[in-house]
Amino acid sequence: MTDPETLSVTIVDGYVDEPAHFGVPPYISTYPRYAAGALVDAGVPRERITYHTIDGLRDEPDQWRDVDEADLLIYLGGMTVPGKYVGGTPAEPDEVRKLAWTASGTSLMGGPVKFGVGDENAGATETARQDLDFDFVAKGDVEAAVFDLVESGLEGFNNRMRDVDEVSRWAQEGAFVVEEHPNHPDHLIAELETSRGCAYRCSFCTEPLYGNPSFRPPPTVVGEVDALSNYGVEHFRIGRQADILAYGGDGEAPNPDALRELYGGIREVAPDLETLHLDNMNPITVVEWPEKSREGIRIIAEHNTPGDTAAFGLESADPLVQEENNLNVSAEECFEAVKIVNEEAGWRPGEEPADAPTFGDDAPRRLPKLLPGINLLHGLKGEREETYERNLEFLHRVYDEGYMLRRVNIRQVMAFDGTDMSDTGAEIANEHKKLFKRYKRQVREEIDNPMLARVAPPGTVLPDVHLEYHQDGKTFGRQLGTYPLLVGIPGERDLGETIDVAVVDHGYRSVTGVPYPLDLNDASMDELTVIPGIGDRTAGDIVVNRPYESVTEADLGSEVDLEGFATTRPLERAD
Repeated sequence: MTDPETLSVTIVDGYVDEPAHFGVPPYISTYPRYAAGALVDAGVPRERITYHTIDGLRDEPDQWRDVDEADLLIYLGGMTVPGKYVGGTPAEPDEVRKLAWTASGTSLMGGPVKFGVGDENAGATETARQDLDFDFVAKGDVEAAVFDLVESGLEGFNNRMRDVDEVSRWAQEGAFVVEEHPNHPDHLIAELETSRGCAYRCSFCTEPLYGNPSFRPPPTVVGEVDALSNYGVEHFRIGRQADILAYGGDGEAPNPDALRELYGGIREVAPDLETLHLDNMNPITVVEWPEKSREGIRIIAEHNTPGDTAAFGLESADPLVQEENNLNVSAEECFEAVKIVNEEAGWRPGEEPADAPTFGDDAPRRLPKLLPGINLLHGLKGEREETYERNLEFLHRVYDEGYMLRRVNIRQVMAFDGTDMSDTGAEIANEHKKLFKRYKRQVREEIDNPMLARVAPPGTVLPDVHLEYHQDGKTFGRQLGTYPLLVGIPGERDLGETIDVAVVDHGYRSVTGVPYPLDLNDASMDELTVIPGIGDRTAGDIVVNRPYESVTEADLGSEVDLEGFATTRPLERAD
């Protein structure tokens, strides 16, 4: 019998991405925190628990010693939705096998990897469950397996699901591992779980495999935020749920009182938080219970931070696809939900909520508080050419009738055992690849670009943009939050810095910006020329005539709103 107090444990985070759960940096998922909490609850001292990310192992080979020497290795990972990532690279199957081969002690694998492993994290793929040479694979909740495995003296466990009381303890007790994340403390956003499971059974989705919705009471989530805040976390995303509006209710109808207790409690224990965003909101909830939904959306917009996104799982605007895949919302219903979120939460800081939705020259230059995002999924049963046309019609209607979408997420299905799509697999997605590629380009050109200009017009200020990488002579960065805008800034600035940026132009999925406010006495030609109304010649004149006492001294004429982007630092005068 192995004494828990003598165990050395290494947790390796290979990252997760699920329909209702982010875990690729700058996000940290719930899995490593809950696993660490389960270890502590089972009697393992905190100082004997080591946490590494897969990127950390890649960057610092010496960390592999912790994998080798641990009495217990816990690997956490799995991608059940396709994605492309900037902040980190999810573990590849061969790397996961290497972890198992390197571990001299007992090895346990868990997380959404239990649903299946593919050759790559991409749409139009099929997956299969693999043990990847680990001693144990948690087919239930990995944190429950961790607790039971330690209690058994590393002999084994039953595949079970943890209960609410357990996860409430483990969430707080495991908060300490965030300090070992490479992004801690400034560029780390903690994923928060309010519930698991879903009342609906869409053909492709893994979330129903967790069962019907079960909710964590508001004080337990607030207590977790309090613990994370004590370890330096200032950014939070309430992302781990199928439908934020259904939180604390019967799984379908909204419960505004629970939302008020949740959001109000978070603001009370973390008054200085910098980000509070969410993810999933079910549009059918909004249209089935419009008044309660409006109240809930107002509560969220009152407490969140700007730029928040409520992801709507429309998946398809084609009635045939909706019927064959048990999709629960029609295009008409989804449009109504888009309208309601715009009306209740599409306001910007500095204006009255009743003015929403606002855009154009008179709107304050900040991102709206909360906007819907649309998820569209291709390769589903019943898909045809008309499906693509109906999706485009839906998106054009939203734009033409004066509403805003924060983003449109277009994916191809991944087929997992246990879902209804497992029989069809990726066959339809592969047949329609050319059609999909052409349609995706149409959406980017006809919808994404003009919509982005509506959501973030020139002059919109994006505070705290973290600079992440260089490309083509530009520096790219993002704010922390749900689906943050990718911002390209002229020139190669120091990576790792956090700066405020003013938007000057728009691409399909990204914006161009300049540091805000831009100092006219120090700005580069590249920075000046991207400001609307300023070309090479005017930028040259600005540089030649420097220095300036004020922005108005530059006198560029009425067509250039230079004061919306620039300032002049006080000139130093000789004694």
